[in-house]
Amino acid sequence: MTIQTVATTPFAGQRPGTSGLRKKVTEFQQPGYLENFVEAIFLTLGDCSGRTLVLGGDGRYFNRDAIQTILHMAAAHGVARMLVGRGGILSTPAVSCVIRKHGAFGGIVLSASHNPGGPDGDFGIKYNIENGGPAPEKVTEAIFAHTQTLSAYRISDAPPVNLDEIGTTSLEGMQVEVIDPVADYAELMGRLFDFDAIRALFKRGFTMKFDGMSAVSGPYARAIIEGVLGAPAGTVINGEPLEDFGGHHPDPNPVNAAELVALMNGPDAPDFGAASDGDGDRNMIVGRGIAVTPSDSLAIIAANATLAPGYAAGIKGIARSMPTSTAADRVAEALGISCFETPTGWKYFGNLMDAGMVTLCGEESYGTGSSHVREKDGLWAVLFWLNLLAVTGKPVEQFVAEHWARFGRNYYSRHDYEAVDATAADAMMAALCAKLPKLAGQTLGGYRVALADDFVYTDPVDGSVASKQGVRIVMSDGSRIVFRLSGTGTEGATIRVYLERYEADPARHHLETQQALSGLVAIADGVSELRQRTGRQRPSVIT
Repeated sequence: MTIQTVATTPFAGQRPGTSGLRKKVTEFQQPGYLENFVEAIFLTLGDCSGRTLVLGGDGRYFNRDAIQTILHMAAAHGVARMLVGRGGILSTPAVSCVIRKHGAFGGIVLSASHNPGGPDGDFGIKYNIENGGPAPEKVTEAIFAHTQTLSAYRISDAPPVNLDEIGTTSLEGMQVEVIDPVADYAELMGRLFDFDAIRALFKRGFTMKFDGMSAVSGPYARAIIEGVLGAPAGTVINGEPLEDFGGHHPDPNPVNAAELVALMNGPDAPDFGAASDGDGDRNMIVGRGIAVTPSDSLAIIAANATLAPGYAAGIKGIARSMPTSTAADRVAEALGISCFETPTGWKYFGNLMDAGMVTLCGEESYGTGSSHVREKDGLWAVLFWLNLLAVTGKPVEQFVAEHWARFGRNYYSRHDYEAVDATAADAMMAALCAKLPKLAGQTLGGYRVALADDFVYTDPVDGSVASKQGVRIVMSDGSRIVFRLSGTGTEGATIRVYLERYEADPARHHLETQQALSGLVAIADGVSELRQRTGRQRPSVIT
């Protein structure tokens, strides 16, 4: 066994996005492609002697091969100890949990989150820092800079490590500790929530379906919901992680979790439904006849947070991404706490949580979390809802109706236009930005424009500035249209259009969402010229 230095040349396009580097599996399988990016990570970290790192992924295709490569490169760079999930499995929030519990220097997460898997699917890799959260831009930019100048990478030629047995082995002097992927995370959840109350709920005959979407959260849900909490076997469906997610798109929304939504809308619906995504950091909450929007879920959790033991002392503040609806803002105002509006990307919440300024945070893309880790956390949100239902005895639909009656309803929807020609998408956004200075004060489709800008965020903790974070058109009544190019896809560009309309009158809380937003849809199309410029006549996905 020796440490080898292998000559290489840079690959173009290895700049990490908000969720790391995501490409097609076939790109990652190119000789040296993964190795170059991992080498850039270790060069950025510097001297790794004495340091502990965490490693795991969502089990998608290429996960095991990538873990072996990373372990052998970590050994070559002098890492002292690697904590690896058994079978190469660790959900994204579990990686954050393990980093924080064991005082690790950081961790490497292998996932493309909700993107499709399989040999023709997507793969991803990102680095999380010692607080358990995604690396900030200064780190990701340093990694990218190294990818552009590499001439060699270092790797051990030792045999593969056995990932399927819990225990410790040595690799070139580095300790490789294969751990139970669920244990540390389950222990943390038990401290946050009233597990006794939830157990009693299931003993009373409460029924539930959790859709693991053939992704990483299945083992966690089975261990905690069926195991620790005593839900009947079969409560978790699609609970076995598959390399191709069973051919499905592991994104927990009403479109991709249609099987669950149909069940919850049917005559024999269970009391509660939930789903999580590819790497376990997203969630969808479903009641009988109602799919709760992520924005409403964040607001409802915030309004009732003290019902969970881990939050009984109250919450310090709330943070939401800019495209997320303002439902949480109304809760924050009622509680007398701050609500921060950040760019999209969980790393922006990390500074606020580390500074003790917020406890809860969320994004409209089915991501909700708190300061217990530094990633969004799908199963945590499901357990929070179970805690609320167990303590109050109210069904999901009652919780939502009472919340709207108190705070008003934010009708909300996201229209995604996927795999759009990147040049056309960029041109559309540029033309839209050019119109912004003249939009304020205009009346569009019966709405008066109060603000039109390209969102700029100044971090209240470190003063860093993030610009060009999405176009906002805010109406005088609080309704909003937001346009943003997403960085999570691997083909072309994804244009996301977010639509929000506030309705205070309870008598108007039962409109069909797209009907309620139809006026804003027309304004969005007219002002952006999206159909003319992209050739797309309708969204790829509406959530």
